[in-house]
Amino acid sequence: MLFGGDRQADRAVPPTGFTARLTIFTAGAMAFLAVFVLALSLTAGRVADRWTEELARTSTLRISAPEGQVDAQVQAAIRVLETTPGVASARALTDDEQRALLAPWFGPDLPVESLPIPQLIEIFEEAGGYDATGLRARLQAEVPGALLDDHARWRAPLVAAAERLKLLGYSAVILIAGATAAMITLAAQAALAANAQVIQVMRLVGARDVYIAGAFVRRFTLRALTGAAIGVLVSGVAVGLLPELEVAGGILEGIGFSGAEWLWVLAIPILAALVAFVATRAAAFRTLRRHA
Repeated sequence: MLFGGDRQADRAVPPTGFTARLTIFTAGAMAFLAVFVLALSLTAGRVADRWTEELARTSTLRISAPEGQVDAQVQAAIRVLETTPGVASARALTDDEQRALLAPWFGPDLPVESLPIPQLIEIFEEAGGYDATGLRARLQAEVPGALLDDHARWRAPLVAAAERLKLLGYSAVILIAGATAAMITLAAQAALAANAQVIQVMRLVGARDVYIAGAFVRRFTLRALTGAAIGVLVSGVAVGLLPELEVAGGILEGIGFSGAEWLWVLAIPILAALVAFVATRAAAFRTLRRHA
């Protein structure tokens, strides 16, 4: 039994010492790193997914015209958009809204009114979208100063970035699990070597390798579970205490977990224990066979 144990078999495994501290520290440190890797990748994925959804339902029309013709072209563009199938609504952004869009790059005091900045019109699409090619043709004929941006060139990179970030996060977790397995394997081998005489005596009195290996597997699995639980607790508190970040208009937002994503955090100690179980069992049987 994993949690029940056997006092006679457990004597072959030192309860304290270098291997115990190494196993607990390794599991805790790796769990700590895994939580932060997951937090970064999941947060970045949420931001990219939200941006992708928002950009998929909106477009922007930019009006560049001489100062005396801007208002007329804006009104003409809105009339074209209101009669375009697939366009739910359209409105010209105010000076304050355009200033807010430029604030992350030029500061909040940009004199929008006195600069030759194109007038922006925000377009909200219906579920089925609109014919961008046809709309561009109408605008070219009726509003020569209009330039349509349907955000198509922005959506594809965001989707690709989100997928790559998620893949990077999963790859990092796999690497962390591999490093944990390697360190626990070394610790288990060191414990086996340090207790070679005790193991030999147990064999002389009839103990089988399965019985002896079970003690090492049980002890190291529980150590990994304990260390990972401590690491997850510390990292969870650290993530929860991170401040809300708003950089460049919300490109980087609060890093953390949302809703069911916390289940990933709770699964990390279990995963660490499973890695320790497999790694210790393999190391124990390999070493016992070598010294049979």
